[in-house]
Parts: sequence; structure tokens; C-alpha cells
Amino acid sequence: MTNLTQSNTWQQLKLNAAALPHMRELFAQNNNRFEEMSLKSCGLLLDYSKNRVDNDGLALLFKLAEEANLSAKISAMFNGDIINNTEGRAVLHTALRSQPEQVIMAEGENIVPEVQQTLAKMTQFVESVSQGEWKGYTGKTITDIVSIGIGGSFLGPKIVSQALRPYWQKGLSCHFVANVDASSICEKLKSLDNETTLFVMSSKSFGTQETLTNTLSAKDWFLANGASQNDVAKHFVAVTSNVAKATEFGIDAKNIFPMWDWVGGRYSLWSAIGLPIALLVGMDNFKQLLEGANQMDQHFAQAPLEQNMPVIMGMLSVLYGNFHNAQSHVVLTYDHYLRGLPAYFQQLDMESNGKSVMLDGTGVDFSTGPVIWGGEGTNGQHAYHQLLHQGTALIPADFIMPLQSHNPLGEHHNQLASNCFGQTQALMQGRTYEEALAELADKDIPDAEKVLISKHKAMSGNKPSNTLLMDKLTPTTLGSLIALYEHRTFVQGAIWGINSFDQWGVELGKVLGNDVLDRIGAENDASELDCSSNSLINLYRKGQI
Repeated sequence: MTNLTQSNTWQQLKLNAAALPHMRELFAQNNNRFEEMSLKSCGLLLDYSKNRVDNDGLALLFKLAEEANLSAKISAMFNGDIINNTEGRAVLHTALRSQPEQVIMAEGENIVPEVQQTLAKMTQFVESVSQGEWKGYTGKTITDIVSIGIGGSFLGPKIVSQALRPYWQKGLSCHFVANVDASSICEKLKSLDNETTLFVMSSKSFGTQETLTNTLSAKDWFLANGASQNDVAKHFVAVTSNVAKATEFGIDAKNIFPMWDWVGGRYSLWSAIGLPIALLVGMDNFKQLLEGANQMDQHFAQAPLEQNMPVIMGMLSVLYGNFHNAQSHVVLTYDHYLRGLPAYFQQLDMESNGKSVMLDGTGVDFSTGPVIWGGEGTNGQHAYHQLLHQGTALIPADFIMPLQSHNPLGEHHNQLASNCFGQTQALMQGRTYEEALAELADKDIPDAEKVLISKHKAMSGNKPSNTLLMDKLTPTTLGSLIALYEHRTFVQGAIWGINSFDQWGVELGKVLGNDVLDRIGAENDASELDCSSNSLINLYRKGQI
């Protein structure tokens, strides 16, 4: 057993979790439970009162955090210490949303001026496009952006741009391409005009297989529609650290934006990777996004553990994964613009904490990294909410909703809010067999049928949830919300003693995929792999089963 699971606090948490009464009883015992278990900061309100925890349990969770030296680990991240030990890197995505006067050191240098210089370069570029000064090769202004990336270079910009749709500038649309499946980019290009299309290619190495392949196909399309190699510089820009490859491709060095090793891909939307966001919403709104994240950074770094929003959410996730055997966590967004957030948080959490080895190489003997999934309310209520309410698995839930809509229309938002709050209530209290039977008392059906139906209508309840509210979805509140989940992810990894910032599982798939690609193109049969892989490759070569 690891020291973590052998600790006295861990064992006490086991006992506390097992002995806790139903949440109905917890609420009946304490009319002030909401006031005591809610927190407001950075434009967000967190209601965590509908969780399977009492004051003793919370105290034990915070004690576990103290024993894991969580506060020191938070400071180490903000100070630029090498906390990504397997890659020898600092973790400083927080520097990307720092204030100009802050001093943040990495490898002996203050990196804030370089971050500010990049923001200034982005500002100049974004304004030239939005004001129509940037012209295509035939003198026309840009109307469409095609963002080409993969992983964090794709998902962050796409989800944030989607969430900030009410703030888009007029005259610009953006299309996101990640999948190497040709259908993805072909469908995007069908509706575009190469004279008015700008491509933003994001790849640290300028060699990521999917991104480079899609970019080369985009270039072929661009040239096939009347442009020349000299025109490439007017329609392609890059976010990369490989300036040589980008300029060889035809991109003007002035239009190459930097990336840094101290920023992981899934934490990179705050950097020049967010250029598509800035183009769509303007630099003022992009800077407000950074400001919201910075506010959450300051809260995370300074607030006591017991009043720290990311800490509370992270520790509750540890509680369910390690003491209630919860294997997944659902994120439910009651706002159409936030419908992509579950996928973003899925990548953030699962790529970070899907680990089975601790920092020192010791294998874990506890659960890490739950499956993150979810969707848009109220759609899910007519699908997977059935499993949440009556399934046998315990699935903690996060409900996210702005109190004000960007599109107030009749009773729409009232109904949306009532569904959101009603779902959290139903998950918590459930419905007893006796309550279900009482509801059928006046029905003209046989007693035996009433008994049967009541058994099917009964719900155990005691299903935990957090509710996150904001006044309105703005760039600032969105920045705070995303940073909240970034830090929540960090908290879990800090407790488990794992490295939340490498992704060797992703790397292995890339290596083997490249090997298979070489074999597919070889003339001889692929006969050196396992029989399944060999057979699949040979079938692919034939093009039929």
C-alpha cells in the first residue's frame, strides 16, 4: 500500500463516508447548509451543499490536503518550479494571463515581458484583420478564418469561441479543423473562397502529423484555386516554435507567433494558440478572458483551503473517486453557448490525471482520473439523466448556468433555470417507495399494479452535485470558469501525488501510429506485428473486407 492510502486521515475518511446519513437527513438537520456550503468568488457562485459530506468529512478532506502539502505545491507551480518532473519543465500557463507588473521567473528570467510582447503582436495582427487592413492576394478583406490544430491547439480555441458567440465581431466566421480524416477539412473548404480565407496553423513543432497534413492540404487547395506560392504569406499564419519550418512553408516570419515549453497543450488557449478567439471576439474581449482567469489564479493562490473554490471542488472529486467508487463525473451546462465545455473539461482532466504511477514511480493503489462526460441541459434530461437518477453507478454532477441569458425570450430562461435547479433537487432527495405509492393513491388501478409501479418510480436520491452560477456569461466569467477547472484538476493530482502535466499515453499512440503508417505504405506484407494488427493492415491495403 502507498503512504497515502495507509494514512490515518485516509482511513478516517473511509469511516466517515460509510457512516454518513442520506443527504435528506443532512439538510433536515441544518437549515443553514446552503449558507455554510456555498462560496462566491471571481464572478462565480459555487453551491456544494448537495454533496455527501458533513463538516467532519470536510475537515478530513482539508486535513488530507494539508498532509499532501497542497499549499506548497500550489506555490511551487506559481513560482515556476520544475513540477513536471518527467519532462523537466515548469508549469506556467498562469503566466499567460498575468498582469504586466507581475514578475514570474522561469529558468532565471522574468517571462512576463515576453508574454506581453506576444499579446502586443497579437493585438496588432487582430486589429489589422478586423479593420480590413489585412488584405488577401487579390486585395479582398478576410471573411473566414480556418484554425488548424489538434488537441489543446484545437479544442480550447473552438470551445471558447463557441461560448463567446455573442461577442463575435461582424464580418468574420471561423472554422476549426483537427481530425486527419479528409472529410473534415474537405467539408470546411467547400464553402470557402480562397481569396478571403485566412489559415491559422498551430503546432509547436510545425510537424504534428494531423496538423501538418491538414495544413498541406489547405495549401494545395489555396494554390489550386488561382493563388501562387508568393501569395501564401497573405493567407497563412502560424503559432509555432519552429520558425524555420514555418518560413520554409511560405509563412512570413512577422506572422509567426511563439509557443513555450512551460505551457502544455491543454492549457494553451491563453497564449497565441487563442489567436482564433481573439480574431473572432477582438483583443479587448480576449484580454477580459485572461483577466477572469487571472482573478481565479489569485484566488487559488491566496485563499485558505477551506474557502478556496478549486480546492473544494478538487477535494470533493477525490472523495467520490476514492471513497465512494465513483468512476465518472458528469458536467451539465445549462447554457447553449457552453455546450462544448464538457468535451474541453474531459480533455483537461483525463489527459492530466489518467495516470497509474506516482511522481516517484510507485504504482498507485487508488483510483485516479474519473471519466469526464456530459452535455447540454435540458437535452440530457430526456436521455442519460435516467442513469443519473436510477442507475446503479454513483455519478457526481456539476450543473453550470448563467442567471441572465444573452437571448431573453418569453419563458425560455425561466424554464431552463427551473429544470437546472429541479434536477439537482431530484438527484439529492430522490423519491421513496412510500412517496411513489402515495402519488398513486387516487389512481383507478389495482393495488398490486400500484405496488409494482411504485417500485419502478422510486429513486434512492443521495446523488451528489455542485451548482455553479454566474450573473451572465461574459469573457471574464468564462475565463474564471475555465481556470477553476484547471486548478481543480491540479488539486486532484497534487493529492494523488501524480504528474498532471505529462501525457506519455498520448505519445505512445503517436509512435505506434507512425510505425503502422510506414507499414501501410511498404510493398511487403506487414508481418512483424501481432496477428490482429497484421491482418488489419493487409485488409486496409486491399480496400475491402
